Amino acid sequence: MPSPVLIILLLTLSISLSSAQTYNILSYGAKPDGKTDSTKALAAVWAKACASVKAVTISIPKGRFLLRSIVFDGAKCKRKSVTFRIQGTLVAPSDYRVIGNGNYWIFFQHLDGLSVYGGVLDAQGASLWSCKKSGKNCPSGATSIGFQSSSNVVISGLTSLNSQMFHVVINGCRNVNIQGVKVSADGNSPNNDGIHVQSSSIVSILNSKISTGDDCVSIGPGTNGLWIENVACGPGHGISIGSLGKESVEAGVQNVTVKTATFTGTENGVRIKSWARPSNGFAKNIRFQHCVMNNVQNPIVIDQNYCPGNENCPNQVSGIKISDVMFFDIHGTSATQVGVKFDCSSKKPCTGIRLQDVKLTYRNKPAMADCSHAGGTEAGFQQPNSCL
Repeated sequence: MPSPVLIILLLTLSISLSSAQTYNILSYGAKPDGKTDSTKALAAVWAKACASVKAVTISIPKGRFLLRSIVFDGAKCKRKSVTFRIQGTLVAPSDYRVIGNGNYWIFFQHLDGLSVYGGVLDAQGASLWSCKKSGKNCPSGATSIGFQSSSNVVISGLTSLNSQMFHVVINGCRNVNIQGVKVSADGNSPNNDGIHVQSSSIVSILNSKISTGDDCVSIGPGTNGLWIENVACGPGHGISIGSLGKESVEAGVQNVTVKTATFTGTENGVRIKSWARPSNGFAKNIRFQHCVMNNVQNPIVIDQNYCPGNENCPNQVSGIKISDVMFFDIHGTSATQVGVKFDCSSKKPCTGIRLQDVKLTYRNKPAMADCSHAGGTEAGFQQPNSCL
């Protein structure tokens, strides 16, 4: 039996290892003036955190901290878990070229047990949007914050302003909880998806408000087990599964639920879209329920003839198989006459579509429905009359 002294030493060591260590970026030279470059300070804090065997919290206090592109890679860290507590604002350089040629402004990868609480990300993307609209030669722009190859991730209370490209990207992750997030950008901001999820499983997006120039939430290939609830969208392009089928060999999308969502003045409400070209991908077991449409151009839409600019897909048909999709309790106003549009693939028609308790009006009259290559059933109240 171990001696009492040894037991005390082991307990002391255990407590020491388990007690959290907090690093404040002010202690490493960061200044909250919005002008002093704090990138080196934050990189130095990350190096300390990465080398620690203790649980680590990185603290970013109130103020504005100028930040260039930075990567938080946990591949060689002693602990893969870390917590960021952000009370202040991280602001990108006003010259969009500084971060605009990279894929990400802030990037996390190879972590397990990452939490990001609070904070504002101000990417100052408006000048890049203007460059793009002018037709000049501009960088493609950076996603504001990305998470890749990580698990057990919490993103809570984060605000993203004026991203150059996408605001938040989840790629190749497992068990991600996004809650209380606010995304804000101009309704004309290009390629400005709010939250994009792909190649990830067990992801939830809860209690969030997204206003942007592209999809509020976009769901890419390889997504399995996504739950979206209590999300307000607008302006924007709605909640979209796709675009799917850009590649001929592509992972499918399955087990997606969108529940209690409100769309206001958006281009689309709930949408599935795929390229009009061959692919082995699919979308199945999708649920859209309890959604409110306020003056939405296309409240319910499946578009399998997506072919922007009529390039690389004219005269072809989509190979994406869409099946088992339910639209339940969706009501409100359409900004166009056609409130329900199912434009499915002639090669692989949509099957198992279910409409239940749908009520959409256009200028105080019932909206219309338009179906092509779509099969399924309807139940409960139907306005417009089902075209399945």
